[in-house]
Amino acid sequence: MLENKEGNKVPDVTFRTRVGHEWRDVSTDDIFSGRTVVVFSLPGAFTPTCSSSHVPRYDQLIREFKRHGVDEIVCVSVNDAFVMNEWQHAQKAYNVRFVPDGNGEFTGAMGMLVDKDELGFGKRSWRYSMLVRDGVIEKMFIESERPGDPYDVSDADTMLEYLAPGARKPLDVAVLSRPGCPFCAKAKALLDDAGLEYEELLLNRDYTDRSLRALAAATTFPQVFVDGECLGGADDVEKWLSERLAA
Repeated sequence: MLENKEGNKVPDVTFRTRVGHEWRDVSTDDIFSGRTVVVFSLPGAFTPTCSSSHVPRYDQLIREFKRHGVDEIVCVSVNDAFVMNEWQHAQKAYNVRFVPDGNGEFTGAMGMLVDKDELGFGKRSWRYSMLVRDGVIEKMFIESERPGDPYDVSDADTMLEYLAPGARKPLDVAVLSRPGCPFCAKAKALLDDAGLEYEELLLNRDYTDRSLRALAAATTFPQVFVDGECLGGADDVEKWLSERLAA
């Protein structure tokens, strides 16, 4: 039975981290004392759900968490410092602190150490998240104890909803562009001026003209998508932004 430790202090352990070419000990006091911290813990670095969903969304929502008083977001996994550092670089998730719990001391003291022998993983962390204020656990979201790797409640959106019910989340914006395209440059400048973050995908590097036709039924550049809707090109983005300001 997994333990819910709401109301308790986080375990007192020391993490062996690696900064550059040097070992650096980091205590739980260093991370939590006098601060508001969101922690999410998961089965392993480079594993599918952890890499495709769990880490990226916390990284994306960092501004919203900070707006609502969170000082830092911490990812804990029963992996060594070298693996955690490489995983952070691979994910480009520099808004999140990656903390190696190589011996499973923190995870074990949290009551979240589980057997993953059938996968050849040995002892790993169950998937969970928690909100910690000045070293005291205020809230935990623990995935249900069922076979496999449940991922229903420890996600970033659930934690943000607990922290700030009804908070507006940032728009998901993607720009399908082509190198050297002036209309693409105009669309990106409009988004930048509006303070909207976006992900840029470049033709023949991230997608092909076939993908462009399949997704946007178009052959012109750029094609800008917002929350699953294709706005179109630069003029369409300009019109959409004007309408947003007028609303």
